Amino acid sequence: MRADKIHDNPTSDELRAFTEQMPNSRITEYGNVNVQTRVTSRSAGSTFIVTDDPGITEQKTITREQFDRLAKRQDDYVAGCEMIVVDGFIGNVPEFRTAARLSIEKANANIAGMQQKLYYDRDGGEPEVQVIYTPGLVPEGYPDDRCIAVDLENGVTRVLGSDYFGESKKGGLRMWNRIVYDRGGLALHAGCKAIPVNGSEKVFLIIGLSGTGKTTTTFTAQNDSLPVQDDFVALMPGGKVYATEEGCFAKTFSLDPEFEPNIYGAVTRPGSYLENVYQDEGGKVNFFETSYTKNGRAVFSLDDLGRVRDARDIGSVDYLLILNWNENIVPAVTRLTRTQAAAYFMLGETTGTSAGGVAEEGKFLRVPGTNPFFPLGHGLQGNRFLELLDTHPMEVFLLNTGRVGGRESDERSKKVKIPTSSAIVRAIAEQSIKWASDPDFGYELAEDVPDVEDLELLQPRRLYERQRRLDEYERFVERFKRERADELRKYPVLSEDIVNAAS
Repeated sequence: MRADKIHDNPTSDELRAFTEQMPNSRITEYGNVNVQTRVTSRSAGSTFIVTDDPGITEQKTITREQFDRLAKRQDDYVAGCEMIVVDGFIGNVPEFRTAARLSIEKANANIAGMQQKLYYDRDGGEPEVQVIYTPGLVPEGYPDDRCIAVDLENGVTRVLGSDYFGESKKGGLRMWNRIVYDRGGLALHAGCKAIPVNGSEKVFLIIGLSGTGKTTTTFTAQNDSLPVQDDFVALMPGGKVYATEEGCFAKTFSLDPEFEPNIYGAVTRPGSYLENVYQDEGGKVNFFETSYTKNGRAVFSLDDLGRVRDARDIGSVDYLLILNWNENIVPAVTRLTRTQAAAYFMLGETTGTSAGGVAEEGKFLRVPGTNPFFPLGHGLQGNRFLELLDTHPMEVFLLNTGRVGGRESDERSKKVKIPTSSAIVRAIAEQSIKWASDPDFGYELAEDVPDVEDLELLQPRRLYERQRRLDEYERFVERFKRERADELRKYPVLSEDIVNAAS
């Protein structure tokens, strides 16, 4: 890389000092730094896979020729810039980890500081994947004057025009998705935790779209459980799990020490980085204020949580939870068969949050695998998921972390609160839930969950029936069966067993 000046792998103290020099950064009462960015969420509409064969992906694409022009323009821009280079590994197992690099303008040093907290340490050598990041270069003609161009063949992602940290984090992980798939596994947008049960340990994966409670579910303790990983893991044959990051990129909206003490404690340490978290004129932080954005974020080291479990030391996966932030008839928990699990994994149903920007927030979405960063054809995800289930027995559950009976504005609805979800996770680990078959969708409903007294959260038909809304419930059943079948048929390579499992 040619640049006016390069800061090659600065220390964390140096990166913090660079960040404090940024005009849009402020120090909080916790002693950490908070940066306000122009762009406040992922730029999905400005993200492109580089290929001359658009059929390899469901994502938007640009041609190799377009990419080469973009790359030359960025390289010419970088030649006149002061840049920071940060090297590290995605993963911490020598035979599986991926060498990664971020090159970013010094004017946006917070991105380098945040990325350094997520990488595992690496000294020397060339990267297998790299992100070249120039927030100050505006790519006119691309959506919102931003462009994230993903060259999978050469392991390079070029980011132009955005100053949101998520493009750095996801830039490397998106390319790593392809690497894991080529190795016979599947990269999951998932947290991982280990829960002690009767002298043994149960390993959970928690799959979910950003903002649906994945981080909260991972870090909320049951039986003195320990988090393993927050955001992405590799699931390999035999249920083997590999970690990706040494830190966490967590949403801070409504962060409450009563319900999420571990995350709150880590976020409010002096060494964490905040992004777009509200501060009043006196500098005081307010995690509930959303006048700038709901998508406030924090990056902290996993060590800041105090106690964590290393993925290298855990066993194979026992339970897999698919999070669904819903607002109607989806129960707080259901147990799925093998093919149902693959179908609901592919459906990836949820209500969009601020993490996906205004185009997604509040809208009902279906995101295959709840992983918008899988760069290949999504049907490959579903088939590989089913193949991996066949290599190792694990139980799969669908968890609704949203509401039952309607939106928040509907006084008839009920929220699935964090303590309820936590009790369900503990009961799954302890195998203390009584199950019964659901006549509408064929999955299993919970008849009884210790410490969950509200049966209407477990069996939404009861709520609709009590409120004399059974016709509305039946319409949802008919609609979901039809829409789910239609959705799964969009993927020609998807196994017919998976397609039929949700209808």
